[in-house]
Amino acid sequence: MNSIRDLIKLCGDDPDRDGLFETPKRVLHAFLEYTEGYREDPKNHLKKTFDVDHKQLVLVKDIEFYSMCEHHFAPFFGVAHVGYIPDAKITGLSKIARTVDGYAKRFQVQERLTNEIAEAIEEILEPKGTMVVIEAKHMCMCGRGIKKSDAATITTSVHGIFENQSDKRAEFLSLL
Repeated sequence: MNSIRDLIKLCGDDPDRDGLFETPKRVLHAFLEYTEGYREDPKNHLKKTFDVDHKQLVLVKDIEFYSMCEHHFAPFFGVAHVGYIPDAKITGLSKIARTVDGYAKRFQVQERLTNEIAEAIEEILEPKGTMVVIEAKHMCMCGRGIKKSDAATITTSVHGIFENQSDKRAEFLSLL
């Protein structure tokens, strides 16, 4: 916590003044919450499966997430759109959102986050195909540095049938 006090001083304020006195403790608690994804294996959420005969696209879109840029410790946030075409098993819809949160609540870059979600679905559910699209705003771009507040970053991870069949990829994208 002394490091946080030193940071407050370095920025030009007094860590002992009334509004900042307990800030180091609050910052520590906040960072433990921001990074709670390290204390779980997000893939485990997907292990609850059901035998349902469904061979078409399952898409959970607009899954809100909040993450921390590993380069600046600045927040980035947005939505994840996660879809897969089942082969033999499906998982609960909330499990997909929990998986997104588990990977997002780590120090991240958006590209890795996108891949980790898709690879977890591939590994655990073994679907015919998986596609993840993430759209996010990065405070390291919007609130500092280049200061482009309207800039959004979109990343994709495409596996299986979505790689080879443009009609399946188009179906996913049209539903967004």
